[in-house]
Amino acid sequence: MNFRRQSLFAILSACVLAAAPGVFAATPASAAVAGSSASPVSSIGAVSPVSLVSQPGPAAAGAAPIAAVDNSGPVYGPELQGFNYPAPVEQYDFTSQGVALHMAYMDIKPEHANGRTAVLLHGKNFCAATWDATIHRLSDAGYRVIAPDQIGFCKSSKPEHYQYSFQQLARNTHALLESLGVTDATVIGHSTGGMLAIRYALMYPHETQQLVLVNPIGLEDWRALGVPSLSSDQWYARELKTTADGIRRYEQTTYYAGQWRADYEPWVQMLAGMYRGPGKQIVAWNSALLYDMIYTQPVVYELGHLSMPTLLLIGQKDTTAIGKDVAPPEVRAKIGHYPELGKAAAKAIPHATLVEFADLGHAPQMQDPKVFHQALLDGLAAVPANR
Repeated sequence: MNFRRQSLFAILSACVLAAAPGVFAATPASAAVAGSSASPVSSIGAVSPVSLVSQPGPAAAGAAPIAAVDNSGPVYGPELQGFNYPAPVEQYDFTSQGVALHMAYMDIKPEHANGRTAVLLHGKNFCAATWDATIHRLSDAGYRVIAPDQIGFCKSSKPEHYQYSFQQLARNTHALLESLGVTDATVIGHSTGGMLAIRYALMYPHETQQLVLVNPIGLEDWRALGVPSLSSDQWYARELKTTADGIRRYEQTTYYAGQWRADYEPWVQMLAGMYRGPGKQIVAWNSALLYDMIYTQPVVYELGHLSMPTLLLIGQKDTTAIGKDVAPPEVRAKIGHYPELGKAAAKAIPHATLVEFADLGHAPQMQDPKVFHQALLDGLAAVPANR
């Protein structure tokens, strides 16, 4: 599949769009406290073009069905050109698998440093920007915060050909941290970022001060449990159908336990905007390759090898499972049960602490930021800075 000409056209077109503010408006990440998530949008079932009205008010606000709408909205480039992040974005340039790449990241230094660095790893349907509220809370508490966009995601490179693996993404992240002089970090991963955080901690145990897993996927092996495989071409065809309405419906059901609020919407548009833009094909292709990586590279069998203190922050109403919509009914019934998965992970990980959020879903840091961040800061404080 050749995207070179399409990619060049996409970047040039995105630059033209970015230079014309009347064409589309960039969504400021700092304008919201909520986020999208790392569970697959197109992998959990066909979604009809039904929109959901945003409901104002507290986290307990319920969902409301609404009328069908079109897929209009902001248009972003293949590297999220036009979408604002909550802090300055820098680029780490490097070569991997013979290809020149760049990894976008934010490096936020606190006003009063406590000597610790937190590395935030986003999920499949997230970007570094969706850690907005967490970045601010950690920075206020004295942590240096580094939040990268992984290769294939958001503002980072989307290569035409790349052998994606969690090992490769961990190496990329480690190289970034080395370039910044970071040799000891608290690694915080959400959803797919949780799978990456586990792989990173297994590969670099002496440089991982503490591991924090926020509703990580990969706590079960979907392939072994009977979820059928999809080819990269099949994933690609599904990804090309991505719309804001499909993202919104999926996130409401899976990430937010049936709730919906206006502050979740910017993250829906962040994702959908790339699929409205001229780089739609290369975005969809990289997404397809990443789904294959997630499905074929389980980490659950190695949890017992994690040697560092590990904090599990688990929303109990999460039902995320890769490929659930293509699985037989008897398989769908037994996957994605986070109350069980969280407890099993805590039992398997030698130095684990489990915190459960009874009423929250896949993205507790966005659904109830106050409760989540208090639990996070308490859990981080339990580990001394000089461990």
